[in-house]
Amino acid sequence: MSEEKNAPYIRLGISACLLGEKVRYDGGHKIDRYLKDTLGMYVEWVPVCPEVEYGLPVPRESLRLVGDPASPRMVTTRTNIDHTEGMLRWASKRAAELGKESLCGFVFKSKSPSSGMQGVKVYGDGGSVSKKGVGMFARAFMSKHPVLPVEDEGRLNDASLRENFIERVFVYSRWLDYLKSDSSKAGLVDFHTAHKLLIMAHSPKHYSLLGKLVAEQKKHSPEKLKIEYISALMDGLKLIATIKKNTNVLQHIAGYFKDKLSAAEKAELQDLINNYHKGLIPLIVPVTLLNHYVRKYDDAYLKRQVYLHPHPLELMLRNHV
Repeated sequence: MSEEKNAPYIRLGISACLLGEKVRYDGGHKIDRYLKDTLGMYVEWVPVCPEVEYGLPVPRESLRLVGDPASPRMVTTRTNIDHTEGMLRWASKRAAELGKESLCGFVFKSKSPSSGMQGVKVYGDGGSVSKKGVGMFARAFMSKHPVLPVEDEGRLNDASLRENFIERVFVYSRWLDYLKSDSSKAGLVDFHTAHKLLIMAHSPKHYSLLGKLVAEQKKHSPEKLKIEYISALMDGLKLIATIKKNTNVLQHIAGYFKDKLSAAEKAELQDLINNYHKGLIPLIVPVTLLNHYVRKYDDAYLKRQVYLHPHPLELMLRNHV
């Protein structure tokens, strides 16, 4: 379960302008090279431009959200043409269609009145501006697919948020594999066992909750169990794996080798974990040494742990957290 897959098996939705498509209101794009060129080596992108697919031309008059941030209207900035009802109908239909694409997540264009995941400007009376809006398509998509990993591309510049999002994408991809290839109670036990330490690194609370859910499978119908499990899992993984929580997991893994390592090896491992805890080295350093010992001593349980290899090394996500 811990082996990663390359494209095109992992499919991600994305705002089309982030791939370099010239679909913005001014005829330009907002290409993100990390997403297109680096992450793009491991995923198949499914581009969506809400405004163009809805029927607006390129170039076009820009749009903005107005009114109540919880239920804003979408109007053109100069002529005040209201596109709210049309965009809402289109967004609902497109979000449903994307449910058939086996997506493992979505990357939205930040601050966009159609695609911004959060923090979108909403203009009120008297010139007031709130930054509590959500793009109309983004809102429809997230409502239709609440467990899918989603992010704004702007937030992905933060190393911790980037690692967290991509980690969740790979977890969800494994979940789809489980549903397609097994979907049995025993398969759920196997899936959960492989992700135990990863869950622990994000949320001890969810670690306990999910463990109990798997242990008490007989109390739930198969379909209800799967829905509750993946909902709780993705909810827990949204929480950032902090240095403190990662250190706890690293020490937990180190405990598996207490009777195997020499005094010098134990000291070296503890030095690395302590230096990581102090913020002196990135997570990849102690994890690399632990992976060495997992291979050396052929520990069957740890070899299965997704925590030790949650995503391709080439993405270098743990080099910066």
